Amino acid sequence: MHATLPLLQDTDFPAIRRGRLETLQVNLGYLCNQSCLHCHVNAGPRRKEVMQQDTVQGILDVLGAGSITTLDLTGGAPEMNPHFRHLVTSARKLGVRVIDRCNLTILEEPEHEGTAAFLAAQGVEVVASLPCYQSDNVDAQRGKGTFDTSICALKRLNALGYGIDGSDLSLTLVYNPQGPSLPPAQDELEAAYKRELRLRHGIEFSRLFTITNMPIQRFGSTLISRGQFASYMQLLKEAYSEANLDGVMCKSMVSVDWQGYLYDCDFNQMLNLPMLEQSGKRTHLRELLKHDIAGRPIAVMDHCYGCTAGQGSSCGGALED
Repeated sequence: MHATLPLLQDTDFPAIRRGRLETLQVNLGYLCNQSCLHCHVNAGPRRKEVMQQDTVQGILDVLGAGSITTLDLTGGAPEMNPHFRHLVTSARKLGVRVIDRCNLTILEEPEHEGTAAFLAAQGVEVVASLPCYQSDNVDAQRGKGTFDTSICALKRLNALGYGIDGSDLSLTLVYNPQGPSLPPAQDELEAAYKRELRLRHGIEFSRLFTITNMPIQRFGSTLISRGQFASYMQLLKEAYSEANLDGVMCKSMVSVDWQGYLYDCDFNQMLNLPMLEQSGKRTHLRELLKHDIAGRPIAVMDHCYGCTAGQGSSCGGALED
């Protein structure tokens, strides 16, 4: 796989600093039942990196301190971590909002068929990847048969109340482009998703997030192989919007890797750009119990243009209406 970091280091992206920490985004490991082309984590069934119990307890210790309101679980497929349910249950007992970033197909795996019911019982918000409402496009990006399995999972979630009007169970779908292009307007695409999924499959959901593909890891390597890396970076830079800087996720969120080390965002984690202490050492999760990280400079490189291009892009979807 081609390395993208050398192509991102010489950057003119503006300097930014952290605000108040509100969200802990925890990568429970890179193990996944899928190997998607756009995956910036390079996750897959053969990955061995999985968060262990002592680090999970460290997460709970930080949440128990009371200043962080949201636990955002990602992977890989976070549900494949053996401590997933313990972490979710314990966080909910602390009154913490929990988000599960789900690839949908994991809910239909034989050993995980009870996961959807568990999420519903715990009141977990589901943010689910579905890069298109047409089967050919999804299967091309994520593997043959993925779309049909995803539809089955969505019906399972709907049956539990997820995405249904009047229910407290939130179901958000996530769109990302198939190639080197920016996402379309989020509100317009959401209307199309709702219309097509309801008409074709009787599926309901709460909202749609559009997320820009980052020029790193598997997707970045593919761009290099196809001779499209430079043109994609030019697209991101030409679409830069200064207004998006105030809403970038790294100002209020910290990313935790499977070993408990901190990063300014999930993308920096995948580029191995850790949050550093003044001594130059990597910052570990336990430091959040000792120090306030508000005001610290955020590590930026050219991939940060992916969050500020066009309508903007974050874990919470577009930044501009």
